[in-house]
Amino acid sequence: MNTSSFTILLGGHLKRTERLMALIAGSRVIAADSGIRHASLLGLSPELWVGDFDSTDAALAAQWSRVERHRYPANKAATDGEIAVAEAIDRGARRLILIGALSGERSDHALQHYLHGISLAEDGFEVVLTSGEEEAYPLIGGDRMELELPKGSLFSVLGFSALEGLSLANVRYPLQDFSLTFGSSRTISNIAEGAIALSLREGRALLIARPDDFTGA
Repeated sequence: MNTSSFTILLGGHLKRTERLMALIAGSRVIAADSGIRHASLLGLSPELWVGDFDSTDAALAAQWSRVERHRYPANKAATDGEIAVAEAIDRGARRLILIGALSGERSDHALQHYLHGISLAEDGFEVVLTSGEEEAYPLIGGDRMELELPKGSLFSVLGFSALEGLSLANVRYPLQDFSLTFGSSRTISNIAEGAIALSLREGRALLIARPDDFTGA
């Protein structure tokens, strides 16, 4: 087990894939409220379950009755997901895999996960957000990243600020030291030619990959 790698179970959509299972292998697990429902699908046993439990029904509570719980009031000042991440950091997390972070019934929660992931990356944590079908990786000014993707799979880079010095290599539409204005769609729907290389001099971004989507090939 990697004691500094934590999988955080959140409440959004999740599909089990071989790539997802490889990503979380050996990590410790903390569940946020209804995110614990993903534990059975993934064959995981959380060491902690946190939240106000307003999204947890009686059957789910009974199924996981032996898991340690930290209960918070409904009028708390943070989301259940943010609390779960804080608990992981208190337990020594350096790598955070946010499961069920990219979609769900509420777009505000999904967007908050994006922003939280970028903030965590700025603080020096390794962060991956995933639904199984999609993966998101924060990219912060000064970062260099190599990411293994299947040849022909789709990915996009979303700027959460203006970007300076963005470079993409081993992709269908390469960039070198590119300046991206805030809000531009220029970096949406690129195609991996295999393992891709990225670097960014200034700004904040997310790379969102669809490893099993070859519709752009």
